[in-house]
Amino acid sequence: MTNAVLTEERMAVVKKKEKVYVTTLRRLLKNKLAVAGLIIILLQIGMAIFAPLIATQDPIKQNLAASELPMFSDGHWLGTDNYGRDVWTRIVYGARISLLVGITAVSLGLIGGVTLGLLGGYYKKLDGVIMRVVDLLFSFPGILLAMLIIAILGTNLVNVAIAISIWSIPTCARIVRGSVLSIKQKEYIMAMKSLGASDFRIMMRHILPNAFAPIIVFATMRMATAILSTASLSYLGLGAQPPTPEWGAMISQGQDYMWTSPHLTIVPGIAIMLTVFAFNVVGDGLRDALDPNMNI
Repeated sequence: MTNAVLTEERMAVVKKKEKVYVTTLRRLLKNKLAVAGLIIILLQIGMAIFAPLIATQDPIKQNLAASELPMFSDGHWLGTDNYGRDVWTRIVYGARISLLVGITAVSLGLIGGVTLGLLGGYYKKLDGVIMRVVDLLFSFPGILLAMLIIAILGTNLVNVAIAISIWSIPTCARIVRGSVLSIKQKEYIMAMKSLGASDFRIMMRHILPNAFAPIIVFATMRMATAILSTASLSYLGLGAQPPTPEWGAMISQGQDYMWTSPHLTIVPGIAIMLTVFAFNVVGDGLRDALDPNMNI
């Protein structure tokens, strides 16, 4: 009888979660800007995955005889750069690099931020120490902190991902800590403690799943920051190095030809702008869709 009751309760919880997911998706799809952002993100992911099929030319191979061709040239609809490399091909392969660095940086930042936030919010004794470390990281401007880390580790995309992830940790930790402080006061958490559940089980099975909403919103919007930061650092010469087809590096290399071949800076700039816009509007849409007080 007891097992039957527990099974029914579990089924009720599963159905409730499914209803929440369906409601969230429905509310998100009503947001036209968020839908537009989703379409752009899916296109970017498609470009990254199927880059060899979409762009058949080599993004690195030079052809000086065809350098600085204008847009809509024969065989090069976005033109070529000063080394004769196809701009469209480099944009497509640049999407792969930007998304890969962004996902890696955000994932590492989430691991560190969620861990610190959970520990700080759940254990009072650790809270003071962890928050002081977070405050110390907050005292550095984000881009300067990333530049400092890259100066220590070296200039490459792996170190860019590490630098951006460290920069992301304090914000994530503070968001998760706030959620944990609120959730751990709930009656069902008190009940789990009285039943003798371990702290690890309570944090991982009951607190963390209920703190997913702000984490998902943070991760989505942080992707925009990570991609923009990657482009900024590469533009400054601290990220991707030539001839890597990275959008920020492409703008840096094309700025000397801004008047004679403006497409060398405008095209990668538009790619960055659209990607950052897409992740920001999807993050805004998720925030509104996950808020039960919002009427969309």
